[in-house]
Amino acid sequence: MLTRAVFALLVILAAPAAAAGEAKVLALGLTEHEVTEEELAKGADLPAPRFNTGAIAYALVAELKKGDVVEIALVKDGERLLGDSATLGEDRERFLLQAGKRGVPAGGWPDGLYHAALEITRDGKTLIEQSSAPIPFE
Repeated sequence: MLTRAVFALLVILAAPAAAAGEAKVLALGLTEHEVTEEELAKGADLPAPRFNTGAIAYALVAELKKGDVVEIALVKDGERLLGDSATLGEDRERFLLQAGKRGVPAGGWPDGLYHAALEITRDGKTLIEQSSAPIPFE
């Protein structure tokens, strides 16, 4: 009986350690300005981009490994407008990547639905492919 209890305890304690190595998305979205990890950690609502503000797609991800490739893009109606990518040179507990435009395009952002698109690959295989909810720039 004691052996079963010890085994069960080991399984329970080992589960979080095994899951700790899996990449996960902590924050993904669009806002009108570049963000910081501290700002995202507060969990406050970020202002949505408007037709006459900047537009930044952001992703804060965790548990990344050396060699992982992180890509973020600002997408309008399925078309990638602006993007950025990074190949990690070391393991990272957290990593923030952003892409977009701090200024406003001439005449403002065109009508349409915009979203942030994130892709994380490891050893050539997609680990995570996720998008934020599409929003219009009012």
